Amino acid sequence: MTSRREDGESSPAEPLPAMAEYAPDEIVVPAHESEVADELPDDGEQPVSFFNPGRPALSEGRSYDMLDKIGFLAMIIGMFMAILDIQIVSSSLGELQAGLSASHDEISWVQTSYLIAEVIMIPISGWLSHLLSTRILFFISATTFTIASAACAFAWNLESMIVFRALQGFLGGAMIPTVFATSYSMFPRSKQAGVTVVIGLVATMAPTLGPTLGGYLTASLSWHWLFLINVLPGALVAATVFLAVNVDRPNFALLKGFDLKGVILVALFLGSMEYVLEEGPRDDWFDDRTISALFALCSVSGVLFLWHELTTAAPIINLRAFGNRNFTLGCVYSFIIGIGLYGSVYVIPQFLGQVKGYNSLQIGELIMVTGVFQFCSAPLAGALSKKMDLRLMLAVGLVCFALGLYLNSSLTADWGWWDFFLPQAIRGISLMFLFIPVNALALGTLPPEMLKGGSGLYNLMRNLGGAIGLAVINTQLSDELNRHLLYLKESVTLARLGVLNEIQGLTAALTPAMGPLAEKAALSKLGAMVYQQATVLAFSDVLVMMASVFLFGFLFMPLMRKVNPGGGGGDAH
Repeated sequence: MTSRREDGESSPAEPLPAMAEYAPDEIVVPAHESEVADELPDDGEQPVSFFNPGRPALSEGRSYDMLDKIGFLAMIIGMFMAILDIQIVSSSLGELQAGLSASHDEISWVQTSYLIAEVIMIPISGWLSHLLSTRILFFISATTFTIASAACAFAWNLESMIVFRALQGFLGGAMIPTVFATSYSMFPRSKQAGVTVVIGLVATMAPTLGPTLGGYLTASLSWHWLFLINVLPGALVAATVFLAVNVDRPNFALLKGFDLKGVILVALFLGSMEYVLEEGPRDDWFDDRTISALFALCSVSGVLFLWHELTTAAPIINLRAFGNRNFTLGCVYSFIIGIGLYGSVYVIPQFLGQVKGYNSLQIGELIMVTGVFQFCSAPLAGALSKKMDLRLMLAVGLVCFALGLYLNSSLTADWGWWDFFLPQAIRGISLMFLFIPVNALALGTLPPEMLKGGSGLYNLMRNLGGAIGLAVINTQLSDELNRHLLYLKESVTLARLGVLNEIQGLTAALTPAMGPLAEKAALSKLGAMVYQQATVLAFSDVLVMMASVFLFGFLFMPLMRKVNPGGGGGDAH
């Protein structure tokens, strides 16, 4: 293994201070992580083939060049597509429901099936990358994701759509963690801060842009374009990665010790967990037999999975990466970011739709404020990450995101566009101050041989944070709504003079149009006002709860070890 100097020349590798300082005292590396690929002649002695692009891999000591940069840019675009498609259907479920002749509960599976399949693929992508190489795995993932996207556009009923969406999520899921791992194995430490800014911007903007873009496509064209939009860029990404990327070599020797039991257990564990989290709030949790049965399956398979992966010689997922303190804490913060990122993109549009009556385009325009400020703050966040303690930068991000949520919690039914502007802007800025340091603190302290597996776990935690966060948010919204309704109904009685005056005023206003039915209509309108106020209070409570989660993150700050600004420890050559 070699290391790169700033002038691009190669020199014998020296131990990286970050790795030496932050790695655990003793790391037991599974066979597939440390195993060297079968002895092969140099690329120059082999003909160009599917598995050999005809030039040395970066893992063999070659410095990265312009072709590598182009290939990596294509990988980032592929990752953007995979993350975007999580949320792109969320603002168009009504149109999909009509087009596929589905019920309200059934159409939710268009989103749920994608999430379940993607969350299964993400953690096993590290092993697949070792087996096939980064280039081939990403090429296959981008190609099949594109084909599945086209199939979704031509789905003929709900069942076919669910199958194609599941394939789309599973096949495209490998693109997300592969980009994170490649950023550390392709670029020198001096460049990693800038690369992390780009990745962070894409990874956090995609969920924000998803509902906006989806609403625009559905309103302007049709719901089919939610999926057809992936076809051309997906084909270009696949072709570019196949021709330009060459990070490492495949290691087919891993097939000899393939951990089939681990794959089955992780699929049962994560698949059943995602189902419970997605469907639980809609089905009253354990009052539903299916939810109860799948929770039991999740619990049993989860315990068996952990035991198997920690005791087998060549696990499909290297859980020993959690022996690195910074990586473990980084995954905790990734989980918290998932709660805030996906939770805020869900809660604010729900409020705007239910209380304000906004359509998908109006909601998208407001949510875009967050994306614009993310984009504008990226250069500043990148520059600061090279100069200040990353733990301090993370603290600033936690405070600002919590502040943005808290400011939103004072919302009322009369809030307009400008009332939402400042909280949205603060959250947009804070996302970059969160993502950049967490990424460097977690992945930047892993040794190179653990990067691929660690990247899968790190990204999995963000997705699980979003899934668990949304499940809790939905349950909390329902509980708080019922609590506030009960309180308001007890308070709004005819025995109160103010209530009587309100009813009389409404009756007088409605009499010209309603005649003798005016009083009944006034009571109905008052009931709607009470329900609306209870809904506003429920959303306010949930936003305060989310802000508290980010403040809770401060408890782990003293445990984080310092990382040199501007680089991580994953640089392999």
